[in-house]
Amino acid sequence: MSDVVDHEDKTEEPTEKRLHDAVEKGQVAFSREAPLFASLSAALVALVFIVPGRAAALFAGIVGVLDDPAGWRITRGEDALALAAPLLSATADFLWPVVALLGLAGIIASVSQTPPRIVPDRIMPDFSRISPRAGLRRVFGPRGLVEFAKSLIKVAAVGCVAATMLISQKAVLLTAVNDDPGTLPERILALAVRTIAAVLVATLAVASADLVWSRILWRRDNRMSRHEVKEELKQAEGDRMVKARQRSLRLDRARKRMLSAVPRATMVVVNPTHFAVAMRYVRSEGGAPIVLAKGVDLIALKIRAIAEAHEIPVVEDKSLARSLYAAVEVERPIPAEFYRAVAEIVHLIQQRKSAWAQRRA
Repeated sequence: MSDVVDHEDKTEEPTEKRLHDAVEKGQVAFSREAPLFASLSAALVALVFIVPGRAAALFAGIVGVLDDPAGWRITRGEDALALAAPLLSATADFLWPVVALLGLAGIIASVSQTPPRIVPDRIMPDFSRISPRAGLRRVFGPRGLVEFAKSLIKVAAVGCVAATMLISQKAVLLTAVNDDPGTLPERILALAVRTIAAVLVATLAVASADLVWSRILWRRDNRMSRHEVKEELKQAEGDRMVKARQRSLRLDRARKRMLSAVPRATMVVVNPTHFAVAMRYVRSEGGAPIVLAKGVDLIALKIRAIAEAHEIPVVEDKSLARSLYAAVEVERPIPAEFYRAVAEIVHLIQQRKSAWAQRRA
């Protein structure tokens, strides 16, 4: 049987579970142009806000060395290092904020597209990644050709913008020869800022298109066949059935525990068959009456049957039974608004017991 995946069968849009599984495996939509755009933006920021202030210090360090060529006594290797040390120090002090800003921009652009995560499958050895055949398929396949076309478009767009900008500044460059050499760095900086700003606009268009295309390509790669969709639905239905069964078992256990507490009740309020609330109130125990069990329909009938089997008084009060069932949870005391109504039932039960005791006497 062939292991080649038939992409013509992948006609269905990916489900949320399929996309989530792809992300967990490290298969995410990623645009390579976004980090480039971020780096160019950082370079523009550096040229505008960082370079002008630090360039003066760099030039002062270089001029300090060049103005005293007679003092260059290079007879040993240590002398060369001593001469290069201030130059290297000034250069490093000039470059580190720019390099840090460029790196930070690239990291932010990458992280904003996909949060970093550890994917074990990506770090495990896979000899198919170094297969010449697979490499040629990636380079000369449809996706490789698309990437090549994107690179050509990007280079052409950026090149045209940069060339147009430089041609528009041709007169400025020619007149710079007759100006004060001290103004040359400022002219170069201004030209660099204009050029990068123009290139940045072109790169923004390319990066935006690439972001959309990478997202479309990612969803297309994760398309599913109808058979895969059906299988996933079956698995989801199975999971729901298992969860429903577990929930039913928990409810059954809770119901059994509740019914086992009915014999401890001292009264049951019913409506007369649809609702039943079993409560316990013993003055010596203190506190408000506590609801031991409640139920509707069949559960209500079971509560009433257990109460009658244990000779627990059953009182019919439709409105009270409904209100207690809706307002009070099992094993919780009744709220204060029910004290008066329940006290009347307790008084009624005590009267019944007194009358029954007198009849027996």
